[in-house]
Amino acid sequence: MEEQIQIQAAKNELSRLSLKDLFFKYIRFLPLFIISVALSLLVAFLYLRYATLIYQSTGTMVIQNESGNSAGNDKLDQIFSSDNKKNILNEIEYIKSKKLMTRVVNALSLNFSYEAIGNIKELNIYKSNPFIIEAFEIRDSAGFEIRVGFENENNFRIDGDGPFTFGQVFKNKHGVFRIVRNAIGTIGKEYKVSWRPSSSIASALASQLIVAPKQNTGILTLTLESTNPQLAADVINSAMAEYQKATIEDKNEKTTAQLAFIDDRLDTITGQVDSINNVYVNFIKQNSAYDLQSQSGSYLGQIEEGTKSRAVQQDLLTKTYQIESALLSKTATLKVPSSLGIEDPTLNKMVDAYNEAQLQRKALLQITTAQNVAVKQQEEIIDQLQQNILNNLGNIKTALRSTIAGIDRLSGSAQSHLRLMPEKQRILQEIQMQQQSKIAVLNDLLKKREESAIQLAATISNIKVLQDAVPNSTPVKPNSRNVRILAVLIGLVLPALFIFVLELLNDKVTTRYDIERLTNAAILGEVGHSYSKQALVVTNNNRSVVAEQFRIIRSNLQYVLNHTQKPVILVTSSFSGEGKSFISTNIGAVLALAGKKTVVLEFDIRKPKILMHLNMAKRPGLTNYLLGKTAIEDLPVKVEGIANLFVLACGPVPPNPAELLLDPKITHLFSWLKENFDAVIMDTAPVGMVSDAMTLSKFADATMYIVRQGYTFKKQIGMIDEFYTQGKLPRIAIILNDVKIRTGYGYYGYGRYGYGYGYGSGYFDDEIPQNGTLNKWFGWLDTKKWNKRNRKRSKV
Repeated sequence: MEEQIQIQAAKNELSRLSLKDLFFKYIRFLPLFIISVALSLLVAFLYLRYATLIYQSTGTMVIQNESGNSAGNDKLDQIFSSDNKKNILNEIEYIKSKKLMTRVVNALSLNFSYEAIGNIKELNIYKSNPFIIEAFEIRDSAGFEIRVGFENENNFRIDGDGPFTFGQVFKNKHGVFRIVRNAIGTIGKEYKVSWRPSSSIASALASQLIVAPKQNTGILTLTLESTNPQLAADVINSAMAEYQKATIEDKNEKTTAQLAFIDDRLDTITGQVDSINNVYVNFIKQNSAYDLQSQSGSYLGQIEEGTKSRAVQQDLLTKTYQIESALLSKTATLKVPSSLGIEDPTLNKMVDAYNEAQLQRKALLQITTAQNVAVKQQEEIIDQLQQNILNNLGNIKTALRSTIAGIDRLSGSAQSHLRLMPEKQRILQEIQMQQQSKIAVLNDLLKKREESAIQLAATISNIKVLQDAVPNSTPVKPNSRNVRILAVLIGLVLPALFIFVLELLNDKVTTRYDIERLTNAAILGEVGHSYSKQALVVTNNNRSVVAEQFRIIRSNLQYVLNHTQKPVILVTSSFSGEGKSFISTNIGAVLALAGKKTVVLEFDIRKPKILMHLNMAKRPGLTNYLLGKTAIEDLPVKVEGIANLFVLACGPVPPNPAELLLDPKITHLFSWLKENFDAVIMDTAPVGMVSDAMTLSKFADATMYIVRQGYTFKKQIGMIDEFYTQGKLPRIAIILNDVKIRTGYGYYGYGRYGYGYGYGSGYFDDEIPQNGTLNKWFGWLDTKKWNKRNRKRSKV
């Protein structure tokens, strides 16, 4: 359990140190970050200076739900009534609809927009334009732009054509126009006038308008951003006003539809009533059905009166027959009994005359005989009167028969009409029922029409504006604070990204961590970049950082050798140029300064450099010995200035170096060297290129594998790990060579753990580095110089 805790603590420490490494990796590019941030801030300043400003305006309104039961049980109101509850989301979509925005565009006359053209940007001059363009004809319905350039206060050119004056009608490919002076604003140099169709502007406004509901309320907040604050406020206020009008029109549309329906029904019902009235009138006219009840009584009276009249006439007719019978009887010599009530003056006179004649004859017969002439004459008179009476009675009978026939006809007609009365009464009642029904509907429709007209006149909107939009002169975009913050972030991110990409593409070893994460082989130490012109930097009086680093490596070497007496150390690398000869020479020197008799073997017989670095002349060496031309005792050469340090030269470069190293004399050579020296350093050829180091590894007690910062490829660390894990080279320990001090580090690789020394710390002799271009420009950023100055001031 304790071991797991230690492992976890080690992992946490490694993670913390990795972040620290990351910080120091980027901090050394501080000048680049400063330049990038400065340029970003400059770009941000220019952007804020010349970017088009965006203004925001906000208005608030509330949608009130309509309440009431005005519909009641009225079926007509129920048909045309709608749900009074408003769906907020539906209303939001309607407010943002193209239809409503088109009304806003038309209300504000936004088809033409005016912009003043400056040297860099264009300014929206809504409601401050010094002129107004009037269109008489527009030919380009898709939209167009017109450039208006003023030569003076009165003359201007249109797209380079002209000059024109205010009020003058001009034509171009876009249509027929006229520009009139507006009292607002002063004339500038150049303007851009744009025309777009209402649908296009409405679509743009609908997409820009933001309508946000307040939770659990009917309150809506309308927000719009525009390049002109007055335009944003006007659009929002107009949108709210047009929405109010639209709701009224929506309600009126229902009422108007109801009125239209009523008017249509009124026309229909009125026509039907007129038709029924015509039928009624025609029926009355055709059937003389003015008053059927009275007419029925009249017909009954006529029948009754006819019956009575006929009886009277029949009685008179009977009496005529009686009189006639009396006259024609054998007793005609008797008196006729008057006219029997027949009111005929002629008959009455004739009867009276007849009776008088009979009386006169009777009187004559009393005094004379029947054959008397007087009697005969009287009888002739009586006969004549009788005939006259008979003739008169014939006429009276004819008249009476005619009267009776007329009475029978009238009675028959009355009876006929009386029989038709029930059917006429039924038909007339049906006509009257239809008439009354249609008149009732007509009256109800007239009543509803009046009610609808009153409702139409009294309609109000359920939309209430809580706060009108006002122009806000403070721009919301670009936000100077956010732009500056973004500029700083971009100024930091871009170089960081650039550095990250460089590091990503960098396949060279740059830090100690690059080695540690690829192999478990121990790192013996790190050697900084030497600014000395001499290859041998480790001397008696040299206290430079590089010299001290070799001393640290000497101390660490004892843990690798593990108390090996007279060790043989093989120095190799992956390929040429990684500093094997430099490391070999100075390792030999630092061991020699420790009192050990040390010899450095120039065993890179293909490209020997040890003697050249030590400024020593070429001399016979290993190849001469192997060829039997030089004694072994003559091979080691003393290095001037360093006690106990010797060099064994390579000699002439042989044509077959690999085979030469397989000579048995090599074994004798190492035996003699171990007998005569305390430490042997072999500078061998790169193990990644030739097999010399592998051949000589059997004589070595340890291997110093040289890795050069910024030179050795990371993939070659895998080869080192292979040698380490498979034991192909003895006791491999890695030395990171040519570690350069970079701004922000202040120390070499050991500083990763916080215990390394750095330049300017006072522990070492300062080396004079070669100043590059960046150092000349940004040398003032070097913290070491400031620390050194502060120490000098503190001493004073």
